Amino acid sequence: MPVTVTRTTITTTTSSSSGLGSPTIVGSPRALTQPLGLLRLLQLLSTCVAFSLVASVNAWTGPMGDWSMFTWCFCFAVTLIILIVEVCGLQPRFPLSWRNFPITYACYAALFCLSTSIIYPTTYVQFQPHGRVRDHAIAATAFSCIAFVAYATEVAWTRARPGEITGYMATVPGLLKVLETFVACVIFTFLTNTSLYQHKAALEWCVAVYAICFILAAVAILLNLGDCTNVLPISFPTFLSGLALLSVLFYATALVIWPLYQFDERYGGYPRRSWDVTCSKSHSYYICSWDRRLAVAILTAINLLAYVADLVYSARLVFVRV
Repeated sequence: MPVTVTRTTITTTTSSSSGLGSPTIVGSPRALTQPLGLLRLLQLLSTCVAFSLVASVNAWTGPMGDWSMFTWCFCFAVTLIILIVEVCGLQPRFPLSWRNFPITYACYAALFCLSTSIIYPTTYVQFQPHGRVRDHAIAATAFSCIAFVAYATEVAWTRARPGEITGYMATVPGLLKVLETFVACVIFTFLTNTSLYQHKAALEWCVAVYAICFILAAVAILLNLGDCTNVLPISFPTFLSGLALLSVLFYATALVIWPLYQFDERYGGYPRRSWDVTCSKSHSYYICSWDRRLAVAILTAINLLAYVADLVYSARLVFVRV
């Protein structure tokens, strides 16, 4: 059964299938006692405890540690803003579409906390000697995992159901847009070493693919968050279909070209990790060039699958005007 979606301007209808049990009470402290309110309190508590544990013993270092601290602090701050808006009933005054913002943020926060729950222990915790700092770091990792589960649960509870009238970002294609932009951002972090692709036109094309598809997906998200999909010179469904199809074609070329030029010896690549001299270094938060190449190749495949699913699910959406 197709998912019925508006021109991204309708609030998700509340039903028992949403997993919430009852509608959220808006503009009242009682909103905090509802299932979704309690879940957001758990998000607030877990992220607060995570960064507090780390900050109390200065248990972070390097870019990976900075990312972990940013994730916990950012998620705590935005979750607090969402709770204040809902308790005070300020949704009509919020500058972004409240129909699309909470689930968009929850999906990003889930991905942020998931990445941090993997990166922080593998690049920092395992290298720490037994003691107070290590104990705090392990506890912070545990609370980061709890935060991920809490945010993922919110996404599962509030996403669109078949036949439900809802904002675009609550649908599968909308959530896939979040995944696509997040994966693209991770790719960009691995490409900060420009020697991986400079001086080879084929590899520069791959970087252009990542940038173009990221920008287009980000534009689709921003148009929905701003409730301004009508500013496009073409219809929004046509834009989404064209975006998905173009991204699939572009990423398909990148999936072939990137591994070919990075790992095939005939094109100057390194088929084995041991051939890369930068991988001889041993550092807790250093990622060598070969590992970066491999990570980009894997993430390219993941994003291609996401765009294919986006294209398929977009064909099942029904857009209605109200």
